[in-house]
Amino acid sequence: MHNESNILGTVIKAARKKNMLTREQLAEKVKITPRYLMSIENEDKKPSYDVLFRLIRELGISADMVFFPEKSADDTEKEEIIRLLYFCKERELKVIRATIDALLNSK
Repeated sequence: MHNESNILGTVIKAARKKNMLTREQLAEKVKITPRYLMSIENEDKKPSYDVLFRLIRELGISADMVFFPEKSADDTEKEEIIRLLYFCKERELKVIRATIDALLNSK
């Protein structure tokens, strides 16, 4: 088990700020009160599975950031890119593929 007492709160707060969302904006998007979100971020409040699911999805973070914070940042970055690919349309995937091919061929 990781030593930090409020991994979830730390991850949620950092992701919210990275996404340039206020507490009020995020709370509205995931259908909770700003006070409840504040208690998750700062007071070690543990949300229900449903709320946790909505927070992770809305913030676009990997669940591994919460459950396996000791994983290497490189692994997390790669997994986040893979997760984001699922939200891309076919044309966007073709552009991404072409970009990756060009990058690899330029070595």
